[in-house]
Amino acid sequence: MALGLDQIDWSAPWLAPWREKGLALSALVQQGMGQHAACNALAHPVSGAGLQETQGVPVRFVAPSDLPEGQAYEQFIFETQCVPTREGLHDFFNALCWLRFPLAKQQLNRVQAAAISAQGVGAVRGPVRDAVTVFDENAALLQAPDAIWTALAQRDWQRAFVTLRPLWQDAQAQIFGHSALEKLVRPYKAITVHFWRVPPELPSGMWDAWLAQDLQVDKLALKPFLPTPVLGVPAWWADNQNPDFYDDPQVFRAARST
Repeated sequence: MALGLDQIDWSAPWLAPWREKGLALSALVQQGMGQHAACNALAHPVSGAGLQETQGVPVRFVAPSDLPEGQAYEQFIFETQCVPTREGLHDFFNALCWLRFPLAKQQLNRVQAAAISAQGVGAVRGPVRDAVTVFDENAALLQAPDAIWTALAQRDWQRAFVTLRPLWQDAQAQIFGHSALEKLVRPYKAITVHFWRVPPELPSGMWDAWLAQDLQVDKLALKPFLPTPVLGVPAWWADNQNPDFYDDPQVFRAARST
């Protein structure tokens, strides 16, 4: 099995939305497939007639050696609709995100490619490319009542997670960033994600299509993220049942004074 896949605990609550596709992908790799081949088998299964069917995934997965030396990874994906995929957890979760959020991932790639075309690769990403990178690597989606969102924005952790804890029954949180998912294979208290707000009552089956429309350059440039220690989410980590869990200024940092 590719390095690290056997360490994934698919019973973890943050992996619930990923479990079905993740277990299927892991099983293919465990059968001896290279990781990029396993991704293609899941994304583009072959029908009984020998024809390839698609499941709405607009890319194919290729070996990392297919990426020409010196070409930007994002630009290669945009030009070829192929995603170079290494063995291991990081690219496993990236591919899994392509399988679950194909439209949003494609939109992020469009924005990245447009920025590279306009500005070049460069050492400085600029605000839009920087925001896309943050989103792609570390975003989490949060659909929550206004009171929770406001408390998180104010970094009023006790209010957000303790006082308003009953309201989390009406909230949905889902990790998007593949780097965040990789870190959570070996969870620790300080893992921080960047929450992006999902409109109230938007059905989960529509999140991908909505997100593809919402990830526009002007909005990304504003970086409307809420950095949040993700293991503070109620029911995601046993230790956070104790209110004192949130009284850790090294993790749950106070808002900056203005």
